[in-house]
Amino acid sequence: MQGKVVLVTGANGGLGTYVTRAFLGAGATVIGTSRKIQHSEFDHANFKAVPGELSTADGAKAVIDQALAFGGNIDVLAHTVGGFAGGKSVADTDDATFQTMLDVNLNSTFYLLRAALPCMRKTGNGRVIAIGSRAALEPGANVGAYSASKAAMGSLIKTVALENQDAGLTANVILPGTMDTAANRKAMPQADFSQWVHPSTVASLMLWLARDAGKDVNAAVIPVYGGA
Repeated sequence: MQGKVVLVTGANGGLGTYVTRAFLGAGATVIGTSRKIQHSEFDHANFKAVPGELSTADGAKAVIDQALAFGGNIDVLAHTVGGFAGGKSVADTDDATFQTMLDVNLNSTFYLLRAALPCMRKTGNGRVIAIGSRAALEPGANVGAYSASKAAMGSLIKTVALENQDAGLTANVILPGTMDTAANRKAMPQADFSQWVHPSTVASLMLWLARDAGKDVNAAVIPVYGGA
């Protein structure tokens, strides 16, 4: 990955931290963004922190503009940003919760892609790799807003894959099951953590898709369900 510029969204999150470290370890220049992020969180010569808000069009464009100013181009977009809300049926879900899921999981993806794709097409071999959720394909009770937003995000990524084949760009979605993060352990302390997906597994898959080995994988929806 030397010579490649990778933009990691949610770079200091439960998954994003592993993704950022994986790409830095492979020799890439990594631009990490989240609402609150600092260079000192990774302290690497090839890392640049870009705080930003992706759920608005202006915010996403500002992040892309800063990334281009630092890296010159974007070869890989590793999109790990996402949010979860659940616990109520569709009939009982309030407007604010539904809109929040759309903002965090779908709108942020749309605004980011719209801003990034023009420059990524110019590289000739761009990679878009997004994190969805098992719930996008297998929705459960009381997580309707979350499942719908992730399903729509997956459809958007597959559309991007089809629209940009002519530029050598690929776009794929990884669908993890429950991930073994500190936040999930805190939320579900009685669960069997050994059955969960470790973030390093997903980070390794994202790195593989970004490399030459993954160039023939496009418009794929890849399940990573762990031991469940």
